[in-house]
Amino acid sequence: MIERWSRDQVLALAPDASSRKAAQGVATPAKWPVRGHTGMVVYGECRGSGSTPYLACVDLSEPAYRCSCPSRKFPCKHALGLLLLWSDEAIPAEAGAPQWVTEWLDSRAERAAKSAARSAARAATAAAADTTADGQTADGQTAAGATLAGPDGGSSVGGVEASSDAGGAGSGARQVSGGGRGGSRASGAESLRHGRVAAGLAELERWLADQVRQGLAVAAEHDWEGLAKRLIDAQAPGVAGMVSRLARVRAEEGWPGRLLEEYALLNLLAVAYRRRAELPPDLARTVLIRVGFPVTKEEVLTEPVVRDVWHVLGRRDETQDRLTARRVWLRGRRTRRAALILSFAPQGQPLDASLVTGTAVDADLAYYPGAAPLRALVATRHTPAMSAEGPGPVPPGMTPAEALDEVARALAEDPWTESWPLVLTGVIPDRRTIGGLPLHPRAHDPWRLIAVSGGHPLTVAAEWTPAGLRPLTTWDDEGTTVIL
Repeated sequence: MIERWSRDQVLALAPDASSRKAAQGVATPAKWPVRGHTGMVVYGECRGSGSTPYLACVDLSEPAYRCSCPSRKFPCKHALGLLLLWSDEAIPAEAGAPQWVTEWLDSRAERAAKSAARSAARAATAAAADTTADGQTADGQTAAGATLAGPDGGSSVGGVEASSDAGGAGSGARQVSGGGRGGSRASGAESLRHGRVAAGLAELERWLADQVRQGLAVAAEHDWEGLAKRLIDAQAPGVAGMVSRLARVRAEEGWPGRLLEEYALLNLLAVAYRRRAELPPDLARTVLIRVGFPVTKEEVLTEPVVRDVWHVLGRRDETQDRLTARRVWLRGRRTRRAALILSFAPQGQPLDASLVTGTAVDADLAYYPGAAPLRALVATRHTPAMSAEGPGPVPPGMTPAEALDEVARALAEDPWTESWPLVLTGVIPDRRTIGGLPLHPRAHDPWRLIAVSGGHPLTVAAEWTPAGLRPLTTWDDEGTTVIL
């Protein structure tokens, strides 16, 4: 049995404001002559303008949505309206679901089984590759030149750890250098890229030294745009992204201090890349990722997973360069680990809406490598998402002092950390702070949070940033999720 969601949680799933408004327009029992729920799935037939009703259903365990309407929005207004009725306890419980619902659920289960089989095959291949990388085959012989079955059924050559030098992959970055022309081409392309990155970051160091010598007020927006384009040409997109944000920093209040901080972080990253051979492996890998060297999803899924009941603390959507990025923050109930799930989509296209704020998900997470792992992928979800016998909706929290200690540890391991999820317990918010911790300037006067508190301590999930906290979610006295 899935715990019933609040109205806030349902409306937060809407892809845009017009969908939220339209969903409330169809969330009336008269529109749904046939409707029901089984505890794990909600379904109904919605009257539309035509003679044939729209068939809508929601698998609450993930959640996943299906509707026969032609809308390209995801979830559509019919799925949202159905969930609003369920939230208001206006949908009766039924022993079973119609055939069209069970057929859809069966097809989803079949796809999930195939996906799990592919994940198991990838894990087995990665384990075999690690064995040969250690220099031994299964019969104890050396693995130099041994051929392994690749993920697609082809063959690949046993991997070795690359050494670090000015043009190498750097400490902590695993490279697979095969024999033959294919391996040589891959190694040569990697070395060529490192050469370009090194030249681009050397120019960045000189440019930063000139800025500090001449004064912070000298730089103009066109200077940063030109530098960012040159860093893109140097195949350092991560650094280019940091430079492109400088114009926004320059427009903020108190910009001289913030701009100097950004310059310092850029210089630190450039120097760390140049001296990455001297760094611990995890930190060296972090540096490569921050610079812009990609880590594939397949590589992440071969990492050891962390299973826990993950509380979904909140999400935030940001649009830049016609691309929308969704950040979903999680917190483990048992491990207390923080996690960030990122998804991307072009503007107007649906984003992943499977993680509902205020719920808890029993899942395996695979973390991206790094010194302070935060970003992760959901490798496997174990259903149900949260049962009535499971943990409550309010996640375990920490005091403000404990929160500061956790952020300090994360910054010590990864100085370029820009945000971190926190759950503060027993705190009283006001117009500028939460439990004494300053709010982000754009989050001042959190009236809804203050109203829920009523001057009494409460639990708040927030996103830490260098500029202050950004509240995400809170819970009232009855444990109802309130999205901020």
